[in-house]
Amino acid sequence: MPNTYLLYGSYGYTGNLIAEHSLRAGLRPILAGRDETRLRAQAARLNLDYRVIPLSDAAALDDALRAAGLVVHAAGPFVHTWKPMVESCLRTGAHYVDISGEIEEFEAIAPLDAQAKAAGVMLLPGAGFDVVPSDCLAAHVKRRLPSATQLKLFILSVGGGVSRGTARSAIENMQRAGRVRREGKIVTVPPAWRVEERDFGRGPIKLVSVGWGDVSAAYHSTGIPNVEVYMHVPPAAINGLKAMRVVGPLLYNKPVKRLLQSFLRFQPEGPSEAQRTSGFSLMLAEASDGEAMAASKQRVPEGYQLTMLTTVAIARRILAGAFKPGFQTSSRAYGADYILEFEGTTREDL
Repeated sequence: MPNTYLLYGSYGYTGNLIAEHSLRAGLRPILAGRDETRLRAQAARLNLDYRVIPLSDAAALDDALRAAGLVVHAAGPFVHTWKPMVESCLRTGAHYVDISGEIEEFEAIAPLDAQAKAAGVMLLPGAGFDVVPSDCLAAHVKRRLPSATQLKLFILSVGGGVSRGTARSAIENMQRAGRVRREGKIVTVPPAWRVEERDFGRGPIKLVSVGWGDVSAAYHSTGIPNVEVYMHVPPAAINGLKAMRVVGPLLYNKPVKRLLQSFLRFQPEGPSEAQRTSGFSLMLAEASDGEAMAASKQRVPEGYQLTMLTTVAIARRILAGAFKPGFQTSSRAYGADYILEFEGTTREDL
């Protein structure tokens, strides 16, 4: 089995976790990105090769992907970075995997299914915490209730934290925060459009509707036409989201976004190792057809820890020849039970 692939955005917080875990898994990724200083330092520390490739340099990108045959794309915000990378993969016959959770990207890549099949490559966005565990859980409840027409997903994270890259993507996409799927179409709704209560086993908690990647991915995985995703955030954050209905439009221009992103340099690069190894997430999926309901609960490792594990595992599968050409989600490519392969994951039917 080949043991190398191109890891683009390798020096970011999550990219570095993927690089380090790849080495533990017997892989030797070629580090890539546009910042030569950071690449050189990372390559020296990990004893790996690197390539400086701006996404605007199509020839250099094609050359690197033609040689590697697989890219794990970890440089967001993906709404700005996916297109040149995917287009290069289609030109060169390289497989594409990323760690995005951005709805716009999923929806833009899905129509490229026929082109990807013709090129013999797999396009698999969302290979991390966004959206592997929730996607597999959605596929599982759909399997339990094939007649389902509505899907609700609820996510509670315990411990952990947010990386600068994730925060940067959130700022870039904040005007897209409120989305649900209705009758197969993605619809924009106000921030904090709906608040619901669910009990994960510790008493009822409030969760707020969010435009999580599953609004796109779960539909492509299950065919369920109505999808809503909810996440637990502190009450103050729910009030802040509601306030965005009024002040949000004032923040959506590029100068304000750049100002908000400039503050990120004062926060930690990402969760500590202790946070990653002790944190976890709980997920609840409810599929219904108007009469019957199938509900299942799942526990998975902390988000960045899980992203590191699932992304490298998917890369290993592809390098071993286990892939499906075309646009794929994790559950479509590897099944609803794929998430159960990872230590610390449990699932319970309710």
